[in-house]
Amino acid sequence: GDLDKVVNLLLSLSGRLARVEAALGSLGPHAPAEDKLALREKQQLLVAQLEDAKELKEHVGRREEAVGAMVARYLPTEHLQDYQHFVKMKSALIAEQRELEEKIKLGQEQLRCLRESL
Repeated sequence: GDLDKVVNLLLSLSGRLARVEAALGSLGPHAPAEDKLALREKQQLLVAQLEDAKELKEHVGRREEAVGAMVARYLPTEHLQDYQHFVKMKSALIAEQRELEEKIKLGQEQLRCLRESL
């Protein structure tokens, strides 16, 4: 459960940071200084939060290793390999699911924009 939460947090923060950086990049030279300042402050906050989230992921990773060592004492080799595969794939599947959700959201937004332009 903690792994799910931390991976989702990392994905959310990195996505928000990417959007802020894109907004900063799209600001023209004549954009109001307060807009640039607000985006830079948000960027700094997101970078700090992302670093904290990475530390949390490392902590969860250490806990995962400790749990894995404990589970290894009680499971036969075949089941232990299944467990290890499950834990590795869970993060990848969460990231893939999030990516697909973002693509769906983008597609829906593009479809809405196309309908409005007609």
